Amino acid sequence: MSKKKDDIDHLTEKEAAAELKRLASEIKLHDAAYYLSDAPTITDAAYDALRARNTALEAKFPRLIRDDSPNKRVGATPTTGFSKVTHAVPMLSLGNAFTEEDVTEFIDRVRRFLSLPEDAQVEVTAEPKIDGLSFSARYEDGRLVVAATRGDGAEGEDITENIKTIGAMPLKLKGPRSNVPSVIEIRGEVFMTKKDFAKLNAAQAAKNAKVFANPRNAAAGSLRQLDSKITASRPLRIYAYTWGALEGMAWDTKMAFLEQLEAWGFPVNERSKLCRSVPDMIAAYNKLGEDRADLPYDIDGIVYAVNSLAWQKRLGFVSRSPRWAIAHKFSAEQAQTTLERIEIQVGRTGALTPVAHLTPVNVGGVMVARATLHNEDEIARKDIREGDTVVIQRAGDVIPQVVQVLAEKRPKSSMAYVFPEKCPVCKSLAIREPDEAVRRCTGGLTCAAQAVERIRHFVSREAFDIEGLGEKHIEAFFEDGLIKSPADLFTLAKRGGKAKLMEREGWGEKSVDNLFQAIERRRTVPLERFIFALGIRQVGQATARLLAHAYGSYESWRKAMIAARDEDSDAYRDLTNIEQIGPSVATDVVAFFAEKHNRDILDTLDKELTIEPFEAPDVGDSPIAGKIVVFTGTLVAMGRSEAKAQAQALGAKVAGSVSKKTDLVVAGPGAGSKLKEAEALGVKVVTEEEYLALIGG
Repeated sequence: MSKKKDDIDHLTEKEAAAELKRLASEIKLHDAAYYLSDAPTITDAAYDALRARNTALEAKFPRLIRDDSPNKRVGATPTTGFSKVTHAVPMLSLGNAFTEEDVTEFIDRVRRFLSLPEDAQVEVTAEPKIDGLSFSARYEDGRLVVAATRGDGAEGEDITENIKTIGAMPLKLKGPRSNVPSVIEIRGEVFMTKKDFAKLNAAQAAKNAKVFANPRNAAAGSLRQLDSKITASRPLRIYAYTWGALEGMAWDTKMAFLEQLEAWGFPVNERSKLCRSVPDMIAAYNKLGEDRADLPYDIDGIVYAVNSLAWQKRLGFVSRSPRWAIAHKFSAEQAQTTLERIEIQVGRTGALTPVAHLTPVNVGGVMVARATLHNEDEIARKDIREGDTVVIQRAGDVIPQVVQVLAEKRPKSSMAYVFPEKCPVCKSLAIREPDEAVRRCTGGLTCAAQAVERIRHFVSREAFDIEGLGEKHIEAFFEDGLIKSPADLFTLAKRGGKAKLMEREGWGEKSVDNLFQAIERRRTVPLERFIFALGIRQVGQATARLLAHAYGSYESWRKAMIAARDEDSDAYRDLTNIEQIGPSVATDVVAFFAEKHNRDILDTLDKELTIEPFEAPDVGDSPIAGKIVVFTGTLVAMGRSEAKAQAQALGAKVAGSVSKKTDLVVAGPGAGSKLKEAEALGVKVVTEEEYLALIGG
């Protein structure tokens, strides 16, 4: 040690700069061998010695610290919490396929949407679906500036300092400046290998620290450390596979982009390949399944993505997922256990859902203690009883479910399960409509379970995303009268809530302040999130966005929904005329506004919040922005679905029928009643060719 110290003490500044350059290069090579190839070329002790020498040199010559210094990956000062990062381009989830028929239908949908011939070749990339934690890393002029978790898809947590500690993560993109975009968000997965996971858990157990359930949990827990030095000590890896925001470059295919990722210094999964047919895709899936147990990392399927980026752009997105990609999940993993009891849970819409409480069992590396039983018909069809030995399964992130009862192991004293006809919480009558499989409590918000579930939904990640309000806290606050509706959250402070919380066990000044800060941060909310948060039956995120787009502002939406109570009114016709919103959804939305207690809650929320008008996407000088467009007849240049999606992307509101508010009707061959209505009302009608010329298509 003294020899090394003496050596450093006698180095000139020029010699030290050269040595630091050599060390940065050598350590980077060793990091690549370990993280990218899983084949370290030196011992841990030798590697640590290189890092120690680099640290000593930087301490003696701080002016010579390099941008690519290995010490810039060792972690920063612990933070007090994660700040939020808004994704420039949303990080969406993928639709799932479970069978060969699902995969075939995916390709057929692509062909139909793009109006391709039935036998047209659709090339797709096939990549292993890593079971890890998604990230997005933004590079500006080739340098990493910020990284975030997926979060709710629109907003994630800032993990910049933590992701910098991962050896395989480029802090600067390789290559000449001309081959680096001015802005790019690289998307990928952080994960931990099975071998590293086992080592970490052994080390954790040796010091009586927390052990992790599986590699994914270990990776997620390691990446979300407030102290990035802890993250730096964990053996995390990454794979990159796509991008979000992009300025200054373009590619023709997904495969070309994967090659570019490698050129920039990112690890790309070595099992990624190009498939030119459904049989190719199934062969890739089967081969990956055969090799699954021998892979160094956990996977839960394979991801297919249309290779042509021009086609990807045309296909676009539907709701929360892209039309051009799908995840083909592996078969569900199964296990046997005992169903100890059946609990009836009451949801925010009053639905009574049966849940199986199980003797805990390990299924695919996850301990499972509960499983869904879906509804009373499912229980009757499978003759599921308390005390039964059952087969349960879970596939990917799907909620575990009971797939089979082992009748030969049934206790002799077993009795058939009788589904309750009264709500287990408020004892109100639970009725089942003739056309529904679900039985619902009639107690409304007088039912504590529905009220609590509505509040839970209101604060959930996709809605208001208020941190620090877990299920147990909401239940306790409700029982003690602190909150009875979502609106009470925003009046809690003025009602002496801080002092009341400080009196509760487990609540200190810091946790109380954090909660109220989280509430304050959510006093401004986009209209589509606000609508979704209300928990109106049949109004999910996609429908909430449609409503926000159609009405623009909260005031306009509310006024129109109250007016729509009259089914003969223009307001009702406008509501049902919105593409994908029919009479069933309209009835539920109008019914929500018909209840005085719901309007009272809305009044309070309106006073406490700033509800931002819907922010339409930037469509430049689109000639149809804000216009109501109806398509009718057969379209030749593109399919009906693509035409509607394209119109919405250009800022138009697509309607299902013609009214006096319609701005434009696009009529193809075979147009019938809609064309006649348009002519009768004097609405402008154009051919498909004229429409394409109008939008510049």
